[in-house]
Amino acid sequence: MAGHTVYTLSEMSRHKSKNDCWLVIDGRVLNVTKFLEEHPGGEEVLLESAGKDATKEFNDIGHSKSAQNLLLKYQIGVLQGHTLKNNEQVGSTEEPKKKEMSAFVIKDDLTPKYAAVVEFAAPLLVAGSYFCYRYLTPSS
Repeated sequence: MAGHTVYTLSEMSRHKSKNDCWLVIDGRVLNVTKFLEEHPGGEEVLLESAGKDATKEFNDIGHSKSAQNLLLKYQIGVLQGHTLKNNEQVGSTEEPKKKEMSAFVIKDDLTPKYAAVVEFAAPLLVAGSYFCYRYLTPSS
C-alpha cells in the first residue's frame, strides 16, 4: 500500500463535525466537508455517518453511478486493513469518459417520396367523390 495515506478508525473519529467531515466507504477515506452543502440528501445524512464507516448506509440507498464516481474525487486515503478495488488511484479526480449514444437509421424503403402524398390524397379523393355523388344524385 505504498503511496497511499492509511488512516485508522481512531483517526477517523476525530473528523465528525460540519467543518471537518470524513467518512469511510468501501475502505476509502473521504473528506466530504466541501460536499456537505451539495449533497442531495442534505448534510445531516453525511454528518450522522461522519467519523465512521458508512459503507452499509451508502450501499443501502442505491446511489447512481455518478454518485459512486464522486468517491474518487473526495478520497484522501485508505482505511487501515483495506485494499483498493480494481486498482483505482487514491484521490483521482478524473471524471470517467461518458458513453456517447449513437444511432443509425437504416432505411430500406425504396418507395419514392411522392408515394406518401398519393397514399394520403387518394382516400380523400375517393371519399370526396362519394359524398359529391350522394349529394348531387336525387333520392327516390
